[in-house]
Amino acid sequence: MQDAELIFENGQVLTMVPGAPPAQAVALAQGRVLATGSNAGVARTRGPGTQVVDLAGRTLVPGLIDAHAHMEREGLKTLRPSLAHARNIADVLAVVAAEAARLPRGAWIVTMPVGQPPFYFGGPSNLAEGRMPDRHELDAVAPDHLVYIPGLFGNWGVPPGHSALNSRALALHRIDDTTCPDCSGLQIELGPDGQPNGVIVETNKRPLVEFSVLTQVPAFGFDDRLEGLRRSLPLYHACGTTSIYEGHGSSPETIAVYRRLWEEGGLTMRTRLCVSPTWSNVTEARLAMRDWLSHARGRGTGDTMLSVSGVYIGLGGDKAAASAVRRALPNTGWMGFVEWANRIEDFSDYAWLAAEHDLRVHSVVVDRLAEVLDVFEAIDARFPLAGRRWVVEHVGHVTAQDIARVKRLGLMVTSIPFYMLWKNGAARLADEARHGSFLPQRDLLEAGLPLAAGSDNIPVSLFTAVWASVARQERTTGRVIGPAQSLDRLQALQTVTRNGAFLSFEEDRKGTLAPGHWADIAVLNADPLGVPVDELAHIRAELTLVGGRVVHGQPPTDRISLPSS
Repeated sequence: MQDAELIFENGQVLTMVPGAPPAQAVALAQGRVLATGSNAGVARTRGPGTQVVDLAGRTLVPGLIDAHAHMEREGLKTLRPSLAHARNIADVLAVVAAEAARLPRGAWIVTMPVGQPPFYFGGPSNLAEGRMPDRHELDAVAPDHLVYIPGLFGNWGVPPGHSALNSRALALHRIDDTTCPDCSGLQIELGPDGQPNGVIVETNKRPLVEFSVLTQVPAFGFDDRLEGLRRSLPLYHACGTTSIYEGHGSSPETIAVYRRLWEEGGLTMRTRLCVSPTWSNVTEARLAMRDWLSHARGRGTGDTMLSVSGVYIGLGGDKAAASAVRRALPNTGWMGFVEWANRIEDFSDYAWLAAEHDLRVHSVVVDRLAEVLDVFEAIDARFPLAGRRWVVEHVGHVTAQDIARVKRLGLMVTSIPFYMLWKNGAARLADEARHGSFLPQRDLLEAGLPLAAGSDNIPVSLFTAVWASVARQERTTGRVIGPAQSLDRLQALQTVTRNGAFLSFEEDRKGTLAPGHWADIAVLNADPLGVPVDELAHIRAELTLVGGRVVHGQPPTDRISLPSS
């Protein structure tokens, strides 16, 4: 047998191979799993040059696969001054004043939102005054700069978001008491003098204020996004994530950013993207699919670290919002994808075109799965979908009939349990009769579907998804939504390891620690099968490897022991 380059021993190795019991050790060679099993069995692969890591009882799992990551966002948050520490308006103004002292006159000062990351719940209610600073207060500390404190990105927390600008920023955008935004969900507050006081309140889930009335605020440029992506990688690796699947779609610029980092050799995350299209009608879509998206057909194009396959087709959305975002391209703000506004008839037209051109369809369905399945079943009669693995994402309400249809069509299903159950579950409490069919993870798994789970960047750790899949608690009352759909811990781990590999046709290469699979590994700081339930969400990786290469933690050297927890 080939000698191992690296052996992990004396641990709990969850191979995630169906039916396999926990092992004690795993051997790696040439970036792949060589063997798993008992300490004695794996020791037979040891040679004179083998490095050995004593796990000292720690748990080792396959690298986690985030089925809905929005990874590029996380690092962007570090490019702007944080207000997380702010407890009053004076704290906010101190940050603005420090930036004014640092930046040249006339420059923009743009911060992160008021509130506590990663959710920014409450916004200005976190401040002692219970409000945002007004333009006069901002003018006092930065009279020669343009100041913008953005509201939260609604996907992180819960709208409304509260933005604040100083007088120079208001004047640049010609905002006065007659300003009427071209997108709904925006309110420009007026002061006692009847003029804007600098505060804009937005109730849209995905903020559109910068695409409608604040179009001169500096957008994230290509270099910003590239640096943000570089900073995102270690944050995801620190949670044990080794692969991502961006089924929500990536804009052309987002794909270009990933490509640049890949070309530089800096992409340490196995990244699977699909195209978020810029077309506005069926005519444009037909030309794009026919002439420009050949690289995304079928299983797509790429290598072990970066590939692109298929297109995202949205359902629903706001027409004015979609138009505003398209006018601002390549800027997509925090989204990273292109907004859409599709009736079910539009969705059907695009999906038919995608089938004709062998492009996998991805779509966020939430509670509209039955409508989407009607479209897919009609398409299936002309272009059989079996084996194409089209993806329905972010599922919400799902009936037994839906599950049978999904299985018959060979669709992949992704879930965002922390977002749907904990963060936004309060909206479902009143509909108690349907709790058992809301995000029915157990039913989906027991039907034999490889249900995968994602973080949605809210927050980055997939162990929050593991916790939510087990606990199913919503945050405002602590009530459990659909307890019969709770997963056991091994099932929850399955949704963030081996099942995610099916999304990219890579179940024979990753997701389990089977011999020959990629050596994508996470050594955890706690046992996910044994810690108290509430501690599941806080598990992190002490060591993360992608293809046998250390991407988080200290590299093994000769025979070592990991640091004590």
